[in-house]
Amino acid sequence: MKRIYMYILSALFAAYSANLHAQDIMQHEKKQRVSIGIKGGFNSTMMFIDKICYGEQNITDIQNNYKVGYIATLFTRVNLVKKHFIQPEVSYAVSHGSISMSNLRENATILEDNALIKTKITSLEVPILYGYKFIDSSPYGMSFFFGPKIAWTIKKQTSSEYSGFYQKNITENIKPFNYSAVFGIGVNISNVFFDFRYEIGCNNITKSVSYDKTLTQEPYNEKEIMLERRKNILSFSVGAIF
Repeated sequence: MKRIYMYILSALFAAYSANLHAQDIMQHEKKQRVSIGIKGGFNSTMMFIDKICYGEQNITDIQNNYKVGYIATLFTRVNLVKKHFIQPEVSYAVSHGSISMSNLRENATILEDNALIKTKITSLEVPILYGYKFIDSSPYGMSFFFGPKIAWTIKKQTSSEYSGFYQKNITENIKPFNYSAVFGIGVNISNVFFDFRYEIGCNNITKSVSYDKTLTQEPYNEKEIMLERRKNILSFSVGAIF
C-alpha cells in the first residue's frame, strides 16, 4: 500500500512539475510575442535619373555614382502565427548621392563644363515590413522581409550642390515625402542580428529646380531646368533585439 501511495505521489509531483514547466514556456512565449530592437549601419545610395533637361534639350552621358551614408533605427517586431511577423520601424537616415555629366558632344551647348550634382538627404523614415523566418532554430535564425516605406525629408539638413552648369545659384527643392519598396534578408545569432536590404524608389524626389536668371548670361537664362530622379538604396546594419 505504501508503495502505491509513493507511486501516486511521484506521479502527481511529476505532473505538477510538467505543468509548471509548460506554464514557464507559455509565459516566455507570451513575453517574446512582441520584441523591441535597435540597429545602426551604412547605406549606399544611387540616384537613378528619369529625366534631366534644359528646356527641350535633354542632357545625356549621365553617370550615377554610389555614395555612403548612415542610418540608425528603432523597431518593434510583432510575432504572428508560426514563423510570420510584422516589423514597424522608425529610422534617422542620411543619404549621399552624386550625378556626373560630360559636356562633350550633345551636352556642349547646355553645360559649361563637366557637370556634377551632389546631394545630401536627411530624413525620418517609417517602413512597415512583413517577414517570414524560414530558419528558426535557436540560437540561429534567418528571415526575409518586404514592405512599403515612407520618408519625411528634414529640409534644414538636406542640400544639393550643382557645378558645371551655365546657370548660377541653382537650387533644388526635394519633395517633403517620398516613398519606396523595401526587400531584404535578416540573419540572427541569439539576439544579435545582421540586416541586408535594398530599397527601390517609387517616386520622383525632386519637386523643382530653380536658378538666378539675373546672374546667368543669355541665352542660358531663358528656360527651366527639369530634373526627375529616384533614390535607390542598398544598406547593411547590425543590431540587437530584446
